[in-house]
Amino acid sequence: MKILSILLLSVVQLLQSNNTVNLTFVGDAMQHAPQITAAQQADGTYDYSPCFQYLKDDIAWADLAVVNLECPLGGSPYTGYPCFSAPDSYARQLRDVGFDLFLTANNHCLDRRDKGLVRTCEMLDSMQIPHIGTYRDQQERAKRIPYIVNINGIKIAFLNYTYGTNGIPIQGNVVVDFLDRQLIASDIALARERGAQAICVNLHWGIEYVLQPIEEQKTLGDWLVSQGVDLIIGGHPHVVEPMEVRYSKEYDKDVLLVYSMGNFISNMSTIDCVGGAMVKVSLRMENGHPVIDHPRYKLFYVQKPAAHGENYVLIPESRPDLLRADCRGEFDRFMKRTHDLVTSHNESVPNER
Repeated sequence: MKILSILLLSVVQLLQSNNTVNLTFVGDAMQHAPQITAAQQADGTYDYSPCFQYLKDDIAWADLAVVNLECPLGGSPYTGYPCFSAPDSYARQLRDVGFDLFLTANNHCLDRRDKGLVRTCEMLDSMQIPHIGTYRDQQERAKRIPYIVNINGIKIAFLNYTYGTNGIPIQGNVVVDFLDRQLIASDIALARERGAQAICVNLHWGIEYVLQPIEEQKTLGDWLVSQGVDLIIGGHPHVVEPMEVRYSKEYDKDVLLVYSMGNFISNMSTIDCVGGAMVKVSLRMENGHPVIDHPRYKLFYVQKPAAHGENYVLIPESRPDLLRADCRGEFDRFMKRTHDLVTSHNESVPNER
């Protein structure tokens, strides 16, 4: 009888442990011209494997990891700012390091016009990389949205919208999901209709290089909380902005609101742009409702190459031993400035060193 009780307890514990989904989010995965040059090999291929090697474990921790692909796969010639087109192998390496969902609704998605947007969708599909935010046409959008994943028995819907496309107009049938409340409300309603138990809205919003959310972000964030979503994850400003856990009295639950995670990887040199934040959070079901568990952030720094043959490398805050001596001062300044910001304004989203 005692053995049976132990077995039953073990089964219950196993079921409870599986009733949790671990999620990881990072910000803008850029590809400036120096990054493309650093990745180019003698045979003409592009290798990005050194870039993410020290964050592999954090990405692997997640049941689902999300990245904003802020550069079209528009084909050669490959270009950086102001109109991006990255090698296909860049997306492949992001996939191989563990990212499960790519966001493509951002201000650079039309840098290579409609053709580049279509090619990006085709390449991601060929690599079997799930992606949301831009589509070949309305028919494809209708098939993909809402994007709902079932992980450990929890159904989570992911949605993605951008404030604009740098003034580049759509010329044909392609679709870009813009920040339109009517569209977002319709997508949220459809996600619930199709069984989503939790909803994550990923936004490209705000003003570049501004360390605090602007009024439009705050207002839209308030509105999304009123719509009953569970996660609001933002990017675009290229700097880390505050994060908070907001209690929704109307829905009697907490909502994670992240205004901006900054860059994931880039060639930017302004001190607040030389690194970014990874946001990690768990979701579990309690009495049939999703509950946010232990949201936190982890900072990392982008170490640029110092010589030909070197590549860009993301250095976690906890591994200063990996830094070149000439980068230590910039690393320390970025970490201090970013911590000063988030510790002054964050609410219930601590640092994971």
